[in-house]
Amino acid sequence: MSETLTSPLSDRINNMAESATLAMAAKAREFKSKGIDVISLSLGEPDFKTPKHIQEGAKSAIDEGKYFAYPPVPGYQDLREAIANKLREENNIPYEAKHIVVSNGAKQSIANVMHALVNPGDEVVVFAPFWVSYTALIELAGGVPVLIEGSLENDFKATAEQLRKAITSKTKAVIFSSPCNPTGSVFLQEELEAIAEVIKSHEDVLIIADEIYEHINYTGKRVSIGSLPGMFDRTVTVNGFAKGFAMTGWRVGYIGAPEWLAKGCTKIQGQFTSANCSIAQRAALTALTSDLGPTREMAAAYLKRRDMVHELLKEIPGVNLNIPQGAFYFFPDVSSYFGKSNGDVTISNATDLCMYILEKAHVSIVTGEAFGDPRCVRISYAASEENLREAVKRIKAVLSELS
Repeated sequence: MSETLTSPLSDRINNMAESATLAMAAKAREFKSKGIDVISLSLGEPDFKTPKHIQEGAKSAIDEGKYFAYPPVPGYQDLREAIANKLREENNIPYEAKHIVVSNGAKQSIANVMHALVNPGDEVVVFAPFWVSYTALIELAGGVPVLIEGSLENDFKATAEQLRKAITSKTKAVIFSSPCNPTGSVFLQEELEAIAEVIKSHEDVLIIADEIYEHINYTGKRVSIGSLPGMFDRTVTVNGFAKGFAMTGWRVGYIGAPEWLAKGCTKIQGQFTSANCSIAQRAALTALTSDLGPTREMAAAYLKRRDMVHELLKEIPGVNLNIPQGAFYFFPDVSSYFGKSNGDVTISNATDLCMYILEKAHVSIVTGEAFGDPRCVRISYAASEENLREAVKRIKAVLSELS
C-alpha cells in the first residue's frame, strides 16, 4: 500500500466505533502481559466452563464423522427444529424451523437483521442503555439510531410512552434487551404489553427482542414479547447459547423471525459467512435437548454473586445503583466523581474513571458512554467470589483517594 495514502480504509470503517468492551479487555490483557495482577470485570463472559455433557455432544459429532462438510446456511434442520420447539414450549412463540436462522453468535444474528431490514436513512429506535454493538450495527447498515433513555430511578427501563413519541415515518424497527446488557433490568409483562400496543399501532415497524440472557433472570417470570397477542409477525426474537450455557467461544446464536425476514437473513449470511461451525451446532443441539440443571446452577451462582456485590458496592460513597433483576452486571451512576482529582489525575468523565481504576486498582470495567449513559460504568460479576471481593475492595480504595 502506498505510503502517500493517509487512510485507505473505507469511510464505514473509519466512522465505526470500536467495541468498548473488547477495547478494555485488550487493555487489561496488555497490563497482564507486563506481569500486573489485573482483575477483569469488563467482558460479559461467564467464568464457568461449558458443561461437560455439551462438550461430549461435540466430541460425539466428531467421532461420528458426519459433520465435516458445509452445513446448510441457516443451520442444520434438526437444530432449527429443536430451537423452534424450545421457543414454542419455553417462550410460547409458535415458531417453526422455517422461521429460524442459526448464526455465528447473536451479534451476527442482529447484524443480519439490520442488513436485511434497514435502508439508508431508516431509523431504528434503541432502548438505552443498550448493548454496545446495537448502534454500530444499525449505522453499518446505513440506518440512524434513535435513543430513548431509561433512568436509574426506573431501573433504566425506557417506557412505552417514550417509544410512542420516538417513532416517526422513518422508523423501521425497535431494539431492546431483557434481561438487559448493561443494566440487568428485566421488563415485566405489563411493560412489554404496553410496548406491544405501541408497535401494533404502527404496521410497518418491527421489534427486535434480544433475549440472550433469558436464563439469568432473578424475577421468577419470563415473558417474551413475541408471545403476546398480535406480536408473532411483528417480532424478531434473538437468542443464543453463550450466556445461559457458558458457550461464548462456540459462537452459536439464532433468530426466530417472520419467514420473509428469515429468508432475507439467510441470503445475507450466505454471502457473509455461510453457516455456523458444524461441530458447534451439534454442541448447541445437545445443550437444547439435555438437562438444564447446569444452567440453573450457574444462574443460582450469579444471583448469589449479585447480592454479595450489591452489598459491597453500597459501601462505596458516591456510587449510586439499583438491584439488577437479571444478567450479570451492575451499571452504577458514578458521576459524583466527575471533576475530582487525586492530585495527579482529574476525572472528567466515566472513561477517565475506568482508566484511573485500571491503572491504580488494576481492575478493568467499562465506561457507560459506550452503552448510552455517560454517567455510569458497567461492572460484570461473571467472576469468582474471591476476585469480586478483591476487585471491589481495590475500587473502593482508589476512589477514596479522589477529592
